[in-house]
Amino acid sequence: MADKNDTQTAAHYDLAVIGAGPAGFTAAIYGARGGLKTALFGGTVPGGQLLATLEIENFPGFPEPVTGADLMQAMLKQAVRLGAAMFTDEIIAADLAVRPFFLKVSDGRTVTADSVIVATGARARWLGLPSEGKYIGKGVSGCATCDGFFFRGKELCVIGGGDTAAEDALFLTKFAVKVWLIHRRDALRASFRMQEKLKANPKIGIIYDTVLEEVLGEAKVTGVRLKNVKTGAVTELPLCGVFIAIGHDPATALFKGSLKLDEEGYLVTDCRGETSVRGVFAAGDVMDPHYKQAIIAAGAGCRASMEAGRYLEELKK
Repeated sequence: MADKNDTQTAAHYDLAVIGAGPAGFTAAIYGARGGLKTALFGGTVPGGQLLATLEIENFPGFPEPVTGADLMQAMLKQAVRLGAAMFTDEIIAADLAVRPFFLKVSDGRTVTADSVIVATGARARWLGLPSEGKYIGKGVSGCATCDGFFFRGKELCVIGGGDTAAEDALFLTKFAVKVWLIHRRDALRASFRMQEKLKANPKIGIIYDTVLEEVLGEAKVTGVRLKNVKTGAVTELPLCGVFIAIGHDPATALFKGSLKLDEEGYLVTDCRGETSVRGVFAAGDVMDPHYKQAIIAAGAGCRASMEAGRYLEELKK
């Protein structure tokens, strides 16, 4: 992708941050505050997965709930105030085999950077049902730890059969009176230990050989329509919340072939957040398959930015 002639006209930055969730915004804040000429490319709708979260009660510093959109807007304003350049364009190609790194922007420009932080995040994997999308944020969620608190005393269901689904179901029993774990096969894929925990919890019921056909509701979720894949029988189950736990997809397609990925497609980093290419760092859900929490993503963005600063100092020696 790199063209040596472009170096005469391309905008150049000490640090380019790709992605505008809590990891990306925090990286930009620390980069700008650390004296680096910093640019963040966040796309037309910056904010990441948190934009679908109506209330956040576990991000430090907010005694009252804050919406995901408001939290992301506050981070954006903070980064801009400190001097980071914000772009609503996306990076559509990256040449990380040359120095400085070449990044192609969706508006046709090419920019260069001495260091890069990838914070493109991961997206909850959805079933793709129209009714599912209709009720996201209104009873349908892809994050039990984010939204479970809002369902105290309610009846819920979790869709999935692996460890993530089992963990979500167990976590939700802290709040719900009943949690139904709905799995399309006749046996769970969760580990033996997880299955033992599920069976021992009186609040959990497991429905096998069943798929979600439709989420029912009016202003909010009121139930689900289920179909048994063996008998074809269709039933309705009244409840208030549906948690989809069939995995996440990290947004790493742009970096296949240039950065090392694990078996699930997440970026592989060392303990400092550096990827397989020197000077390229990663932060947040794009490299973290486990926690999926805004505060952890923000901390990783801080670390990546500080390490990028140290890397740039080394280049000057």
